Amino acid sequence: MTDTTVTLPHYPFSDRGDALAPELRSLQDHCPVARVTTNSGGEAWLVTGYREAQHVLRERKFARSVLADPGGPTQDTPILAPELLDAMEHLRRAGLRDEVLRALSREQPDLPADWVASATREGLDAMVREGTPGDLQRHFADWVAARCMCRLLGLPFEDREWLAARADLDLTMKTPTAQQLADNWEELRRYMHDHALSRDPAAPRGLLDRLAALNTGPAALDERQFSNICALLFVTGYEDFASFLGVAALNLLQQPALMAELAEHPERMTRCVEELLRCSVVLGNAIPRFVTEDTELAGAPLRTGELLLLSLDAANFDPAAFDASDTFDPARSPNPHLRFGYGRHHCPGAHLVRRHTETAFRVLLETLPGVRLAVPAAEVPWQPNRMAIMPAALPVTW
Repeated sequence: MTDTTVTLPHYPFSDRGDALAPELRSLQDHCPVARVTTNSGGEAWLVTGYREAQHVLRERKFARSVLADPGGPTQDTPILAPELLDAMEHLRRAGLRDEVLRALSREQPDLPADWVASATREGLDAMVREGTPGDLQRHFADWVAARCMCRLLGLPFEDREWLAARADLDLTMKTPTAQQLADNWEELRRYMHDHALSRDPAAPRGLLDRLAALNTGPAALDERQFSNICALLFVTGYEDFASFLGVAALNLLQQPALMAELAEHPERMTRCVEELLRCSVVLGNAIPRFVTEDTELAGAPLRTGELLLLSLDAANFDPAAFDASDTFDPARSPNPHLRFGYGRHHCPGAHLVRRHTETAFRVLLETLPGVRLAVPAAEVPWQPNRMAIMPAALPVTW
């Protein structure tokens, strides 16, 4: 039982992505599995240690899908439908998972590197036309993420601002009411439903059309499940990529000597991206898991039905796993960060983020070799209460 006389720390601790919250480092040093309160008003175990997070991701006793069960614990907003929490399993049962994995594979058939490079230049050219200071979040991070996800899914890029606004609201943790969130999601779901209805079977526009064509037979997803998952693919793909590109760009802009080196030796970008993945603080909330049987983790007694929250940001700074973990080392090797999870819980979008981050940053350094922050890093504004941490703007000059 929790001692009700003790005030538990409230998680999350910070809206900022420019540094790991000191509360996370303190817990990691002294109590890598600690009790916290959540935005939903409940309690959970927060995991900050690398070894402990790896263990949770590996063990089947820590489940994900049951978090959508009625009455289950939540860390932020309510789960509107089970398929939104366990989309890949729903896609697998419907026979659609392999098509999604193919689209997100290392080859990236829908997103050739030269197209991504051209799309990145378009955004930067638009920023230059508007003059200094420019906003690298808007014209680089948001632009590249929206371009890639619209092309991948087959959505019209001219709808990006409408889509992004609804994705942003969906990943806001505190401000919206449950009804506002439900209404916002229904608008997005209905958009995906109408998009599917408008497809031409002879000329698929992207992944969503291909999935619609394959969604047949007794195991097929129903209309609501299908449009929910289509919306989820855009929201998670766009928000996570835009968040990472923005935070990573801020990290890189604080390393002018490294930027000059990468411009001279672009082949070093691959390893640099891995270090950006490790040290970029992008999780506004945490990766949720549900305890399905009584067990123990780092001395903490976990009971069936309790909620576990994994801070992969903190795990990636764990000095027990990374030498000089607070130091940005673009040549770090090996670099076994947990940004994309671990084992069977590895994020299927990892290849997309790795490959196109590398392309986007190479284009940035080629196009604007003199790009630099227009304000001190500490003055970069941040979006409040976001599940995916994101700069509100990233002012730069060149």
